Amino acid sequence: MPDALIAITVLWGFVFIYAVMATMDFGAGFWSMFYINHERTRATNIANRYLSPTWEVTNTFIVALVVALVSLFPKATYTLGTILLIPGSIILLLLALRSAFLVFSNAIPEYKKPLTYISGITGIIIPGLLISVLPITHGHYIEYGDGNATLNMVKLFTSPNEYAFVGFAISSSLFLSSLLLADYSKVSDEMDAYQVYLRDGRILGPISLLMAFLIMLTLKYEAAWLYNRMIDNMPLLWVSLGFFLLVGVGLYFPNPFAKGVRGMPRLTVIAATAQYLVASYVYGKAHLPYIVYPNVTIHSAFTDPYSFRVVFITYIVGFAILFPGFFYFWSLFMQDKRYLKKK
Repeated sequence: MPDALIAITVLWGFVFIYAVMATMDFGAGFWSMFYINHERTRATNIANRYLSPTWEVTNTFIVALVVALVSLFPKATYTLGTILLIPGSIILLLLALRSAFLVFSNAIPEYKKPLTYISGITGIIIPGLLISVLPITHGHYIEYGDGNATLNMVKLFTSPNEYAFVGFAISSSLFLSSLLLADYSKVSDEMDAYQVYLRDGRILGPISLLMAFLIMLTLKYEAAWLYNRMIDNMPLLWVSLGFFLLVGVGLYFPNPFAKGVRGMPRLTVIAATAQYLVASYVYGKAHLPYIVYPNVTIHSAFTDPYSFRVVFITYIVGFAILFPGFFYFWSLFMQDKRYLKKK
């Protein structure tokens, strides 16, 4: 496998890990806000209990993503930095604002509600802005002059494809987080919250699927090169749809391992993650070899081979050290009975 392909696979791995973790994190922040006045279901308590130890961990992956981009594809950094200057600055501002208000909402009880509202609203705006990076890289909204690339903001925010991506990001954030919080509610034995999040997952699943179809429909007219390449991998798209149907089984069918309980939340989380993994693979493969269509490719932007090998070995060593720690963190988070039963 060529070095550039290995490098983009590493980068895309960071993108996928952060995308899944961040959507669950941002969605949980919204649910914490949404159910703040529904004390009987304890849905907000479950969302806050999930957010408390995880949002700091999630933010480490966006740092790893930026470092990977700069170290593996330094020649793409200038172009991406130029065209993403405005949306990127807004994203960083909202991330900082959300993080600050999450901290203060737990530290200052008398202002907990307004702070939770602000962190919840910013948390649902951020995924929509983050996913805007994808349609921007399709090249349809970039103008070139005097050797410099500029982003046409008017063209971007009047594009149906942009809003299809934004709608998909928001619905997916709420969908994935509702599935995870349903699972978390069940292991915490908070069955009222479990029923609430299970219901939310049933509502948001079809909406997310509709948004995915709208992305494909608008791609056909705004980025035909990408649409045609994705259609070439239609069997994998059917596999992705199959995982979505498995999510439906987990949402609606009785649990054979828990008598009297409808729904299999652990199955839904695993199947939904697999669905997004397959779909993102199809999208990423179709996007190759372009980082920014049509001028920046993985080959033209790639670092020199010696630097790549050094960086790649560093990543291997780093993950060999960090991965057991992350695994232990999540196992404690999902299995520590004292924390799960905390009121």
